[in-house]
Amino acid sequence: MTASYRIGPRPESIDAICVPAHPAQDTLSAEARSAQLEEARQMLTQRGAVLVAHYYTDPMMQELADLSGGFVGDSLEMARFGANTDATTVVVAGVRFMGETAKILSPEKMILMPTLEAECSLDLGCPPDEFAALRAQHPERTVVVYANTSAAVKAQADWVVTSSIAVEVISHLQARGESILWAPDQHLGRYVAQKTGADMLLWNGACVVHEEFKAQGIERMKAVYPEAAVLVHPESPEAVLALADRVGSTTQLLKATQELPHEQFIVATDRGIFYKMQQASPHKTFIEAPTAGNGATCRSCAHCPWMAMNKLDALMQSLQGDEQAVQVEESLRLKALQPLQRMLEFTADKR
Repeated sequence: MTASYRIGPRPESIDAICVPAHPAQDTLSAEARSAQLEEARQMLTQRGAVLVAHYYTDPMMQELADLSGGFVGDSLEMARFGANTDATTVVVAGVRFMGETAKILSPEKMILMPTLEAECSLDLGCPPDEFAALRAQHPERTVVVYANTSAAVKAQADWVVTSSIAVEVISHLQARGESILWAPDQHLGRYVAQKTGADMLLWNGACVVHEEFKAQGIERMKAVYPEAAVLVHPESPEAVLALADRVGSTTQLLKATQELPHEQFIVATDRGIFYKMQQASPHKTFIEAPTAGNGATCRSCAHCPWMAMNKLDALMQSLQGDEQAVQVEESLRLKALQPLQRMLEFTADKR
């Protein structure tokens, strides 16, 4: 299948993104760790809140979600859970667009985040006004945006997708003869175009975590662990995808660790997912794909610095008031709701 795609010019806003330093690692004793988890669990109960955490957040945050009856998952699963829960307050541990998505789908609920400063490089690298200008140049194209975008960009889209359903949605649109304007991740867009053969114009954006994985580093890692399977998220560069035994979303990679017969896995995505991988397959070994070496910068070192802002002390502070509540202006919310509902309806039909 021949893909027809081209990548647009690189927006100046991408190079201006300031990637924060990682916060200091927690050095709690086992006893102090358990006490902090229990205190946070009690605060969630007292607030009548449920915690929804992304796979890339700190293991303590994911453990708290498990202990408190919350949820850990990818962005699509988080959206579904937040919309369907009976809780009137939802705490979203992740990055800002995830909190916005929860608020768009559930405006009647209080949506809190441990910190509203947790951004996403894909979101920041696709400013709404710049995207609107590109969209105006291509009115004939169906606009499909990745979930990793602001509410203001989603409001301009026909469809929202996550990495777990991107190929299916684009295949559906391609079968209808539609050409696509895609944003913001160029690597995921290229992967989808190659899988589907769709005519796609790609926004020139990338994730600071996944863009750092380098083929040479993984080849060297494979020489050390020749029996290991290579798992790669499709936000990674094309040369890295070519080395993968399995390419997929976070949930798909997690499933791969259970389905494949290998005992060792080299994992090219955020290392936060190791918590659930180890939980699902405690007898297996998970190795972090390198982000150092030729051509690498290690701006993220295989862990999103914004995801790392989701600390337990920040969560507990957010539960004491409404300062970290997510707000989405109503007219914007209604526009962004339409492509999100289209995504959820499409996935419901496929389940």
